[in-house]
Amino acid sequence: MSRSASPFSSPSRPRRFFWWLALAVIVLGACAAGGWWWLRPPVAEPLATAQWVDEQQCQACHADAVTAWQGSHHQLAMQPATARTVLGDFSAAPLQNDGERTQFRQAGDEFWINTQGADGQRADFKVAYTFGLEPLQQYLLALPDGRLQAHDAAWDTDKQRWFPLYPNQAVDHRHPLHWSSGQQNANAMCIECHSTGFARGFDASQQRFASRWQALGVGCQSCHGPASNHLQWAKGERPELVNHGFALDLRSADNQVEVETCARCHSRRSQLGGEPAPGAPLYDAYLPAGLSAQLYEVDGKIKDEVFEYGSFAQSRMQAAGVRCSDCHEPHSAELRLSGNAVCTQCHNTQAQPRRAAIQSSGLRSKDYESPAHHRHAVGSAGAQCSSCHMPGKWYMQVDYRHDHSFSVPDPAQAQALGHSDACLGCHVQDKPQVIIQAFNDWYGQPEPRDGGYARAMAAARAAQPGAALGLHKQLARQDLPGLRRAALLVELPRYPSTAALNVAQQGLRDPDPAVRLAAVDALAALAAPQQLAQLLPALLTDARRAVRQAAAWQLLQLPESLRPVGGAWQAALNDYEASQRAQLDRAEALSNLASLYLLTGRGTQVRSLLHQTLQRDPHFHPARVMLAQDLEQSGLTRAALEALQEAVQDYPQDASLQHALGLLLVRQGQKDKALPVLEQAARLEPDNSEYAYVLAVAWHDSGRAAEAIELLEQQLRAQPDNRRMRMALAGYLGAQGRNDEVQALRDELKAINPDDPLLQ
Repeated sequence: MSRSASPFSSPSRPRRFFWWLALAVIVLGACAAGGWWWLRPPVAEPLATAQWVDEQQCQACHADAVTAWQGSHHQLAMQPATARTVLGDFSAAPLQNDGERTQFRQAGDEFWINTQGADGQRADFKVAYTFGLEPLQQYLLALPDGRLQAHDAAWDTDKQRWFPLYPNQAVDHRHPLHWSSGQQNANAMCIECHSTGFARGFDASQQRFASRWQALGVGCQSCHGPASNHLQWAKGERPELVNHGFALDLRSADNQVEVETCARCHSRRSQLGGEPAPGAPLYDAYLPAGLSAQLYEVDGKIKDEVFEYGSFAQSRMQAAGVRCSDCHEPHSAELRLSGNAVCTQCHNTQAQPRRAAIQSSGLRSKDYESPAHHRHAVGSAGAQCSSCHMPGKWYMQVDYRHDHSFSVPDPAQAQALGHSDACLGCHVQDKPQVIIQAFNDWYGQPEPRDGGYARAMAAARAAQPGAALGLHKQLARQDLPGLRRAALLVELPRYPSTAALNVAQQGLRDPDPAVRLAAVDALAALAAPQQLAQLLPALLTDARRAVRQAAAWQLLQLPESLRPVGGAWQAALNDYEASQRAQLDRAEALSNLASLYLLTGRGTQVRSLLHQTLQRDPHFHPARVMLAQDLEQSGLTRAALEALQEAVQDYPQDASLQHALGLLLVRQGQKDKALPVLEQAARLEPDNSEYAYVLAVAWHDSGRAAEAIELLEQQLRAQPDNRRMRMALAGYLGAQGRNDEVQALRDELKAINPDDPLLQ
């Protein structure tokens, strides 16, 4: 039997050798560790948030880019008003416009405009900055509270004359387009895209602006982002930094990144609040406008002042990988080549694009400069690619801007659908049918290049027979640009069905944020509250901020018992509130906050916010209506009535105030007084279906059934898709035993949307 060693006994010789060996290993390990410590690679210091820098430093390494930029529209987008920068003639005769008189004068190196102020009184206002270069230059007037306001007298640099931007529109100090109004506030609406490193600097407690910028004009950092980390990289201090120290590398990024960088200013969009992070996706900082009937033609070409992004995003160019800098030199902002040469970089006899990253599958080997293609004399205006494929429109009276959807002329379709066309727009002296025949003789009658999008959209907007079917056929396509798919989804709620609901649900999973946004709004109109409560919470963690906010807003409209709970929901609400608080200088943001507080149990703060809204912009009438509703719901009916009556007296041409007053009188049982007011609202806006519907119901309930029926029939002829009008008219006709007419209403609806639930 072996005996265990005592813990106090002396170690034997083998164990002593083991401990010496272990000690040697430890010593060697310590030496190796010490050597590693001295020879280890340096640990990178945490990267500081990039800061704006003086761009004079850029020239040392980027001389060619700086040289191209100097003197460009970007560099000179906004300048202090001096004798060197002011192009307008301030010794010219006063400008007369619709009874308003604007006088100009120069005193040394100062420039002054004598005009009607916000109080309706004439006064002298100092010009602080010039805005733009040519074809027109505007002027920003400085006000004591830090506001910079864009005056509506502009200088035509071509014809060397003053002209009003809003001629014969009766724009006085009470008009929302008056130079002193919120819509003309450059701090919020303009300067961001005419300067570098801009911050509004609005102090809500003082109701003052202290706006600041790194530099006037659109400089290097406007596109590349703050450059402090880039300078460290360039000096060799931080060689490990990716993208040369910038948030993104515009040269190596794909075309979508560059297009969205340009779209921050070259698009019609609203801000989501807060200072946009450099390199952030477009839909994280802005909400670009969709292809609505007010902004774009039915085939997607520009209509209102929408700049370039919306049309280009629909184009085959964008889908093929073309980026802005393929055609425009990014620093000078000039075309890379003159005339057709900029197009034949890709559209040439070799069918070879200017860059390998551009898809060539859509290119054809062809001589596009040959009369065999364009059918015009060589060197003539009609032989220019842009004349046929980039027709434009005049904005601000003197500024001609090209459409960037790169459309193909189709005079027959244009004549049928009522949209513009390059051929018809150029040959205005000829009858349309002559142009259509000549076009068909040259090119035949090919299928529409847009795959039927324009025809389907036209049918949907006019509620023609087959409208619903056309929408679904287009939405089933896999090659539609995101903005066009989104525009079709916007029309979908007018044609409800189970299929429409399914298509809208599919849109929630679309890779394009514009489509997901449209799907959220479509579902809000098509789905039941319980369905929305199941479908929308997933979008509270969407990759794009604009989508998250849209989903949160729609969920907020649901009864509290159906709203989601949890961190994502609260985070989305907090973000929406923060985005509005970042824009407290805007009446819209203040009104949005009031709505948010009303829906989240903070009703005691609503009235104060609405008063602030009207203080910021007296022309923002939705706040007046909401304020009257809040007063009424609080039992202060008399105060609500007085507020609306005063508003109607001050703004007699605003239909929304007349309508709100009429409804309040109805709710108070004063129907005799309400009718004239509701009639006035409908007269002021005869195309407003809501005003017409309410008036028709009021007439019917007052025993004027014939007038109600006539109004509903008139409205339904203009808007055949208006289901509420159709239901009311069917009910009134049925009550009179006019069943054949009721059946005709059903048949008409069936032709438009055979799956409408009303037909089931």
